[in-house]
Amino acid sequence: MKHKLNMIIFGLALVSAISSFTWAKERQKLAQTGFQFLSVMSDARAAGMGGAVNSVEMGSSSLFSNPACMATMPNRIDITFSQNQWIADINHTMASVAINPSPKSPQYGVIGFSFQSVDYGNFVGTIVAPGTEKGFELTDIFSPTAFAAGVGYAKSLSDRFSVGGQIRWVYQNLRESRVILRGDTVKVKNEMQPFSFDFGTLFKTGIKSLQFGMSIRHFSKELKYAYEGFQLPLLFTMGVSMNVMDLLPEFSSNHRLIVSIDATHDRSYPEQLLIGLDYTFMRLLSLRAGYITNDDEEGLSFGLGISTLGLQLDYAYTPYGVFDKVQRMTARFSF
Repeated sequence: MKHKLNMIIFGLALVSAISSFTWAKERQKLAQTGFQFLSVMSDARAAGMGGAVNSVEMGSSSLFSNPACMATMPNRIDITFSQNQWIADINHTMASVAINPSPKSPQYGVIGFSFQSVDYGNFVGTIVAPGTEKGFELTDIFSPTAFAAGVGYAKSLSDRFSVGGQIRWVYQNLRESRVILRGDTVKVKNEMQPFSFDFGTLFKTGIKSLQFGMSIRHFSKELKYAYEGFQLPLLFTMGVSMNVMDLLPEFSSNHRLIVSIDATHDRSYPEQLLIGLDYTFMRLLSLRAGYITNDDEEGLSFGLGISTLGLQLDYAYTPYGVFDKVQRMTARFSF
């Protein structure tokens, strides 16, 4: 009876996800989103796998991919901090904390907190100036501000099926702009602070370590700057992963090789496949590689990690076409 219930729940979740993909594709509006910093993955382990972690359990970092994967966290506390040297000298910072009151029993679930911020640097402001030689004038130096803070919860409803969600307060301030309206210069304050919602499910098939994950991220109401309406970068993802070393019992004690594949539908760009590999030896050294299809700049990515005494250090390197490279570093502590 319990097995049938698991299959029914998974079937309903699968139908819901497929319906969501179909609905999203019918109403496809590419490049119609804002707050793009939310789409940037700064966790080095995830980045080293090409972002294909929708069905991979990553402790508190799951809040940035699929919150349901946080439900099976084996430790009482998991803390991560990530630094991302993004393109154009933009720096992203991510941090997360997850607390599991009962690691040996799923009765209370897992609660997590996340934080994400961006340092864009300084910009020189301009204003349209008809009649001048250049057509514009310089105004002042300004620095945009953007961050998101969230709280999430995940729970295993059975030994195979988990659900999770997160609500985030998102803030962005592009500073004041000057607009010429009917001959007068008017100052406009470009500041917004919407709420964003993430939902996810994780289903363990019972076939070795094969599992499926589905998530919807950055769901929000429509926003508007000046006269143009837009949404947050809504993302639908379905993923599958497995430790293929389970098929080779003689090697599974010292070796682990996670193969993960995600299919994504984003409002900002066409559908993509994310493919990731994560090989770990003796639970000490990890080597990773990932690939993203249908992307003009980002494709292959590489990473490595070292784990000891509850501390894990990860590094990811991503060639980024005309933007040279992106480097990410993550420190994770679990106990």
